[in-house]
Amino acid sequence: MVKVSIGIPIYNVSEYLHQCLNSVLSQTFTDFEVILVDDGSTDDSFRICQEYVSRDKRFKLIHQENKGLAGARNTCLKHMTGDFIAWLDSDDWLENDYLERLVSTQAKTGADIVCIGIKTFMNDEFYMGSHQDKYGAFPNHVIPKKIAMSDVFWGIYALISVWGNIMDARLYKGVVFSEGLNYEDQGNKFKLYLNSKKIVGIPELGYVYRIRSGSITQDGVTNFEKILDGKVMQITNFEKFMYYIENANYEVDYFHNLYSEWLDKQLQGVDNNWDEDQQKRYRKFISKHKERFIKR
Repeated sequence: MVKVSIGIPIYNVSEYLHQCLNSVLSQTFTDFEVILVDDGSTDDSFRICQEYVSRDKRFKLIHQENKGLAGARNTCLKHMTGDFIAWLDSDDWLENDYLERLVSTQAKTGADIVCIGIKTFMNDEFYMGSHQDKYGAFPNHVIPKKIAMSDVFWGIYALISVWGNIMDARLYKGVVFSEGLNYEDQGNKFKLYLNSKKIVGIPELGYVYRIRSGSITQDGVTNFEKILDGKVMQITNFEKFMYYIENANYEVDYFHNLYSEWLDKQLQGVDNNWDEDQQKRYRKFISKHKERFIKR
């Protein structure tokens, strides 16, 4: 058994894949395995993965028909054997001491989740996030579970993505990513926090998140129908979140208030560039969910 299993879902990212996988090979901490899942790529991604498998026995490759990002993550989970689980998106990359900082912090603190700050790469420039400074606001950098879970709504601490951390593999027992939905992090990461006992944030930068055109999170940013579809997906995830919160009887009033506040913000944030019909549709959609939520 290895210390860390790194899951990398892959789909048509040949342009970025060498940089991603080279950053794994360059890690100063070496007790890891890499589970590569090629999710039906039609470009050169599968061949590139084969190169790394032939070069390093720590790399394992599974090819499957396209199931989407959540389906690829589920396949990764089936093949992981490490004590801790880490994720890396195939167009992102890691600083050389990324794993070393996470693993050494876990050993010192006994945390079952250790997070690190991210920096964003867009249009050939780096942008330093502010969330890593906010980790330092917590005594001993221990992040309260309630705060970590509330990040699903506001993203203040960049804690809702599955990448940018290591997690005790036992937290994943019984957890399956919801297939057929975008924003699978948002709709599943909170399950891991519910089971956690100690969450620590390292107030440094270690994960590099690439923003590119054509990615799931950036596709259709200016298209009303896609924005509305994205909001549908987001609310689907939030309502699942609230279902889990209520069944676990965990800080129910606190999260009810947060979700209600978030819905109000959506009503206030209607884009004035949309035509009258689009604005009406958007408000009607949000208002319907607001009314339904209040009646629960």
